[in-house]
Amino acid sequence: MSVSAAEGGGEDCHFKLSETTELKIQRGDITRWFVDGSSDAIVNPAEERMLGGGGADGAIHSAAGPELLEACYKVPEVAPDVRCPTGEARITPGFKLPAAYVIHTVGPIYDSDKDPKASLTSAYKYML
Repeated sequence: MSVSAAEGGGEDCHFKLSETTELKIQRGDITRWFVDGSSDAIVNPAEERMLGGGGADGAIHSAAGPELLEACYKVPEVAPDVRCPTGEARITPGFKLPAAYVIHTVGPIYDSDKDPKASLTSAYKYML
């Protein structure tokens, strides 16, 4: 692991996972992040519908352009109004984002999830 100063006063952490894979954790505007523009991805804290929302989800959809919403509509529903169940992830192109891909993952709603720890653990595993 290595740590370096990030834009805006935070820190970036780098974890070498293998000879060809690095995990980078950054602080800042997620819609401006990229590594090489061809194999990098950002993670979107999505809702099960995958149709945008508020916060980071809305910012990512806005910055990616309308093509991201079109791509999300093409993800098959696995249940009514559910394209990505809680604890799972789906991937789409990044379109107008600097990152090549968006990994949409849905974390638990703690008040209603029967086992939020398991759902969150699953979301992280699918995302990675």
